[in-house]
Amino acid sequence: MTTANKAAKSALMISILTLGSKFLGFIREMLIAAKFGSGMETDTFFVALTATSLITTLLTTAISTTFVPVLTDIEEFEGKEGKIKHTSNMINITLAVAAVLIAIAWFFAPLIIRLTAKGFEGEQFDLAVKLMRIGLPMILFSGVIGSFTGFLHSERRHISSAAIGFPMNIVYIVFLLVFSTKYGITGLMVASVIATASQFLIQVPEAKRAGFKYSPIFDPKDIYVRRVLQLSIPVLIGVAINDLNAIVNRTMASDLVDGSISALNYGNKLNALVQGVFIVAITTVIFPILAKEANQGRIDRMKKVMGEGINLVLLITIPATVGIIVLAQPIVEVAFERGEFTAADTIMTKQALIFYSLGLVAMGMRLLITRVYYSLHNTRTPMINGALSVGFNILLNLILIRYMAHAGLAFATSISVTVATLILFYGLKKRIGSLGTLGYVKTGVKSMAASALMGVVAYLVYNGLHAILGSSTIFNLIALVAAVAAGSLVYLVLCYLFKIDQVRNVTDKVLQRLKRK
Repeated sequence: MTTANKAAKSALMISILTLGSKFLGFIREMLIAAKFGSGMETDTFFVALTATSLITTLLTTAISTTFVPVLTDIEEFEGKEGKIKHTSNMINITLAVAAVLIAIAWFFAPLIIRLTAKGFEGEQFDLAVKLMRIGLPMILFSGVIGSFTGFLHSERRHISSAAIGFPMNIVYIVFLLVFSTKYGITGLMVASVIATASQFLIQVPEAKRAGFKYSPIFDPKDIYVRRVLQLSIPVLIGVAINDLNAIVNRTMASDLVDGSISALNYGNKLNALVQGVFIVAITTVIFPILAKEANQGRIDRMKKVMGEGINLVLLITIPATVGIIVLAQPIVEVAFERGEFTAADTIMTKQALIFYSLGLVAMGMRLLITRVYYSLHNTRTPMINGALSVGFNILLNLILIRYMAHAGLAFATSISVTVATLILFYGLKKRIGSLGTLGYVKTGVKSMAASALMGVVAYLVYNGLHAILGSSTIFNLIALVAAVAAGSLVYLVLCYLFKIDQVRNVTDKVLQRLKRK
């Protein structure tokens, strides 16, 4: 089996598992919306969770992304045993760092909340500080999760990363169904801590199957760990800068009507489904391949792998954007409109969803291109790019919020990430030469043409069935599923007729197998 076929199968498996995990995640979000609505308490919870999650995301992302290319080097010089030893050391060091970060964040919690939600006052401010402090133990687990993720990805084991959301979301769902009435929004933050810790239920067994054996080694002078830390600093700053977009949005939204923060959160969660299920699967699988090719100086082969990834990102994100724009209203209705989540909340969330979706293509491209930079041991350029993106986003926020309220904040994010991605792409072109831009343009144009016709079909199918069946939740769901299925079929047929290689290759293989049967 070729590397490409193995990568494709791995990506498919990751997508399936991630889809299952995301499905549970949406049940979680639906239950939060139903139990708590879209008002003061949920606004406060999401701000506190964001303040805590910023640190956890920093640690997890920085370590997992920089550890993969370093572990590739370790395996070349010290073999498998070396990888295991240095991974244990990394785990122990990150635990120590996490403990220090928890202490600092606890002390500065009021300041952090003041910076991230300047519109919060009185009881709401006190609640946000309380919730943030409750959530701080999540930091302790994040560095360890990042270390395990890096080790497993270097071993081409991606199952736990894709399935990591299963135990986490199950914890949330159990709490929301059984305990939420009694323990309220405070209990939800406690559940968040337990949910984060539960991710080890998947990671540890897979690490053991990969040969990992923990040892209590603690060596801050380890040259490989120091290299990870050195590479991580720009990544940490870059991720922090990228996350600042969401923080800036929430900070500005705290001055708007109640529910604005929640609308942005729910809209972003829906938009992130495509990225979480498909784009992350692609980047997860090809990142170790990119790192290996770059480490061995095979830049042309690395560019070929990157090219396949970019085309796949375009083929997924372009129709997803069109589909979200056309079906935003029923998507939000089916996902959230029940219990305390009202029709007015649906309108606000729909607006956020549409304008976030306009940046979906760029977000997917940026995630992939950033991994190419990391494979080249260049973490500084994505960091600088992220800083420019945030600065531009803040400028656009100040302008668009006046005319579009919370929707303007989502739109500003999409515009800034698109500009930042273009800059990142052409910076890479200067560094490693031609990237086959014309090929990507051709794929993008064909995908847009197919997506436009797909959107028309999806719109007609949904509205036709909606008129016949009525407006109950179950009938809305049936109409939505039918519209997505019909639109997807039209899109795939058109991509095949437009001679898009990625679609034709998969389709031909499926047809060949069917003929054999």
